Amino acid sequence: QVQLVEAGGGSVQAGGSHRLSCAASSDSVSGYCKAWFRQAPGKEREGVALVDADGTTIYADSVKGRFIASRDNSKNTLNLQMNSLKPEDTAMYYCAASRWERRCPEDAKWYDYWGQGTQVTVSS
Repeated sequence: QVQLVEAGGGSVQAGGSHRLSCAASSDSVSGYCKAWFRQAPGKEREGVALVDADGTTIYADSVKGRFIASRDNSKNTLNLQMNSLKPEDTAMYYCAASRWERRCPEDAKWYDYWGQGTQVTVSS
């Protein structure tokens, strides 16, 4: 069973930066689509950054220009650099992996493995 483990959650002031990381326990997902999703209380889970096996990334409009996702297939890691954070970025952030290698799905239902989540809180 593949495990994804996120790290780096915490509290930050609006306008600040923060970095999340995710490590996979198995090389079997090294070529999978990997993604960051987030879910705020009372809201649906939304895709923040979808990264295919080659590193092509699709960002949600709400984070475009502020967040940067990156992956290292040799280390089986996925990172999320979050800049110019806003209070509305407050959410539980999840790392996920999908068997798709290209054209990463936007719908969370297509992701096979999930991390436990890490909370990011942005205060104004």
